Amino acid sequence: MIHADDVFRVFEEHRGKAIVTTGGVAGRKWPQTSNNPERDVSMGSAMGQTTSAAFGLALGLPDEKIVLFDSEGALLMNLGVLASIAGKQPKNFVHFLLDNEVYATTGGQPVPNNTNIDYASMAKSIGYPSTYHFDNLEDLATNIETIMNEDGPVFVSIKIVPEIENAPMALRDMVPARPRPQTIKELREELGIS
Repeated sequence: MIHADDVFRVFEEHRGKAIVTTGGVAGRKWPQTSNNPERDVSMGSAMGQTTSAAFGLALGLPDEKIVLFDSEGALLMNLGVLASIAGKQPKNFVHFLLDNEVYATTGGQPVPNNTNIDYASMAKSIGYPSTYHFDNLEDLATNIETIMNEDGPVFVSIKIVPEIENAPMALRDMVPARPRPQTIKELREELGIS
């Protein structure tokens, strides 16, 4: 398993000008790594909907590379979106799945069938033309440049170390995310969309 911080560090070196959105507990670490926050789209508290939102960005902005760092718990809430993505084949979409096998936000309950689901094979069989699975950092680092230069949709499943939050929500150290309206406004300005 890989630490999410290391995934983001390896990815950032090959990000280019990609628009990035994240989900899950691991996704909260992305703002500390990102070197281009104007191209980061905050989807905080959108569990189960982040995949659809990123897919919509890919369709609406076909000339921009769109990268999603999804979580398996959220993806399982809206698994049908994989068929929609595969059906539309957005060439600008890279879909990373950070699989920690638990619902880390709510105390670490195991995701159903967590050790048996092969998300990369699932994405391949549903129609993603290119899929990968990584459980060690060296393999990810060796392949990340290829992944980022492929036509999408590309699906990349990564086993990560769970970072479970057990404290009540009011007692957690939360890193404030940019509010969604601010995120949208700044992205529009970055892209020159009036």
